[in-house]
Amino acid sequence: MDTIGIRELRDGLSRHLADVREGGEIIVTDHGKPIARIVPFGSESGLEKLVREGIARRPTSPRRPLPEPIKANGTVSDLLEESRGRY
Repeated sequence: MDTIGIRELRDGLSRHLADVREGGEIIVTDHGKPIARIVPFGSESGLEKLVREGIARRPTSPRRPLPEPIKANGTVSDLLEESRGRY
């Protein structure tokens, strides 16, 4: 697994993608911090491996939608100050 910066990836993109095509993996960094991993298309993800091994399972029902946002007047700071005054 190679670790390369964004600039190096950009400058040698064709070469790096050829390596991935042959089964290699690349960790892309930005200022030394990992930000992405490039793997061959169709390779098994970590979650897929855990499911295959029986350690994890896929959800059986769809995610519930998020509740509607609460509408309030004023800023968060105003609301906090108001709620602190009640106790």
